[in-house]
Amino acid sequence: MRRLAVMTVAALLLAGSGCSSSSPAEPEPSRGDDWAPAARDVAGLSVLAESDADGFRLHTASGEKSFLPGVNLGSTVPLQQPGEIGTIPGETYAGWLRDMGDLGIRVVRIYTLPPPVFYDELDAYNRAHPGDPIYLVQGVYLPDESYVEEGGSLYDAAVDEGFAAELKDVSDAVHGDLERAEAPGRASGTYATDVSEWLAAWIIGVEWDPAGVQRTDRQDVAAPYEPGDYFVAQPGATATERWLARHMDALAAWEAARGTSAPVAMVNWPTVDPLEHPEEPDANEDLVAVDPTHVLPTERWPGGTFASFHAYPYYPDFQRYEPGLQDARWNDRADPYAGYVAALRDHVAGSMPLMVTEFGVPSSLGSAHRGPLGRDQGAHTEQEAMEMNADMLRLLQAQGVAGTFVFSWEDEWFKATWNTIDHQDRERRQLWHDPLTNEQWFGLVATDPEPLADAAAELAPDGGAFEYVHVWADASWVHLDVTLRDALPARLAIEADVVPGPDAADYRVEVDTGARTARLDVRRELDPIRLDTAVRPYRPGQDDPWHLYSLITLEQQTLGGTSYDAEYEDVGQLVEGDWDPASTAYDSTSTWLLDEDRRTIRLRLPWSMLGLADPSARTALGEGTPAQLVPIDGIGLTFDADGAQERLDFAWPTWNNASYTRRPKAGIDVVEKAFRDLAP
Repeated sequence: MRRLAVMTVAALLLAGSGCSSSSPAEPEPSRGDDWAPAARDVAGLSVLAESDADGFRLHTASGEKSFLPGVNLGSTVPLQQPGEIGTIPGETYAGWLRDMGDLGIRVVRIYTLPPPVFYDELDAYNRAHPGDPIYLVQGVYLPDESYVEEGGSLYDAAVDEGFAAELKDVSDAVHGDLERAEAPGRASGTYATDVSEWLAAWIIGVEWDPAGVQRTDRQDVAAPYEPGDYFVAQPGATATERWLARHMDALAAWEAARGTSAPVAMVNWPTVDPLEHPEEPDANEDLVAVDPTHVLPTERWPGGTFASFHAYPYYPDFQRYEPGLQDARWNDRADPYAGYVAALRDHVAGSMPLMVTEFGVPSSLGSAHRGPLGRDQGAHTEQEAMEMNADMLRLLQAQGVAGTFVFSWEDEWFKATWNTIDHQDRERRQLWHDPLTNEQWFGLVATDPEPLADAAAELAPDGGAFEYVHVWADASWVHLDVTLRDALPARLAIEADVVPGPDAADYRVEVDTGARTARLDVRRELDPIRLDTAVRPYRPGQDDPWHLYSLITLEQQTLGGTSYDAEYEDVGQLVEGDWDPASTAYDSTSTWLLDEDRRTIRLRLPWSMLGLADPSARTALGEGTPAQLVPIDGIGLTFDADGAQERLDFAWPTWNNASYTRRPKAGIDVVEKAFRDLAP
């Protein structure tokens, strides 16, 4: 495999508008079977792909491809919010596409309208690789999601008309026929490159909010509906499903007017799936259904449709408890995730195929939920996450799905998750990369922050137990290198004074070099778990003065009269290991190590585990519920080696920009092999 290039990315470069990079001078040869598009004429429409009860068929020069393995590409880069999508330069898209091709990825799915340079670069890449193009699955997001608000409905004019206009714009853009004015939060410019030659499918909408769907179905049950020419809501369809049918039909009409037809699907996810889950302990996760079989194409739409589901192996919890799901087997063991996918497949069989258009596990230190068979929502090394992703690619193909898209291409710093969001300043979350927020670590490609400028402090006593202490930081970690003069101590303790007040220590680390253990504790009043659940006590030992730093991963719940205790991940039990990606012993979850030859103890601690709600603005998480956000000047550190003490004040400049590097995550080779095996 040609390794993905590791590049340094400056925030100022990414903030520029960029321009399209030039195409390679000579097309490269195909790497295997000829995947060049070979659209067919059906009743006057150019049809590249068809999807119906017989399955999904992408028409290529070497025949029909019935399984599409791909990847989801987000709409942002580190240090930016998704609304800044228009600032991503062409060279970034060109590099992403080149690296995707090197991994054997056949399809890229995007969620919304990107800037024009994306289509320019996709066209350039595919013309340079005529036998190995990267096909496009185009998404269309809701510009207005106010249907989730109290009293809101999908039929509200702002939601309905905004979505209709967005569908028309994206259709025009894909065909290189759009001039879009600048507006906050959306891409704009001149779309002059037609990429419809490689358009494999459309997936429109969002992960539907269950309360918003239920409200729409009740409030608009009598809303007028006229069957479309291309898509029709079936008898018994809900108001939400009729609304989707109308918009799918409108998109198909715009595409047909340009002489093309491709499969059109709606976004869906387990929370509103059409199956019944009586064993689901959270009523909101089985509140209402959106059924793709209730919206079907007419004979005038040869592209057809498919069921598109985002399906992860760790949530919702019915995967733990639903008896029928435990009967499925994969790799010689019971596998409820395989069982759930099979149940979805069987539900839509006879009408359409199933695609699992989001799946994966993150390579984060923190986790937000446990999953069956260890497929948790985090707490995986990079190698573990890549192995699980590759295994699930093969599992999904074996279950007969028509396509699978790994989530996601690159780590995304702006993302939030339920068990850390209230620990952070939400307005500036994209400016740092929190190891405890699993949603920020789903990428196949890592985005590693580089050392921050002028964010370092050192201590070099003339005598005593300590020879040298060096503290420095990047946008994820505070690094502490502690070198002893004569020998490693039996015990090293570090106290961190973060929040102003009478308490000298807010967080403390203890390293036992003999037992080779290390832990980080938080003062009771600052324990962030108090913010994540209304249940009291919020954890065992709540009244103890010090708490092992942990994350709650499941609140206390009741199912069928049985009470289940809350679950926690003890991230304060620090992991010994090597965090150098170039090392053969690399462990991306490691947070401390002993360098006995140099008499040095090295630690790297997430900013969040030292109580920072936003290190980029020097804002700490204070006491109270909800928590105060406290401005600080820095962190006071006290080092104690078997009773010998030194103190060091660590301060750093605030930042709005930082640099980082991109690299393929360790273990990505197994994902590449799965891609190449499944779609040669």
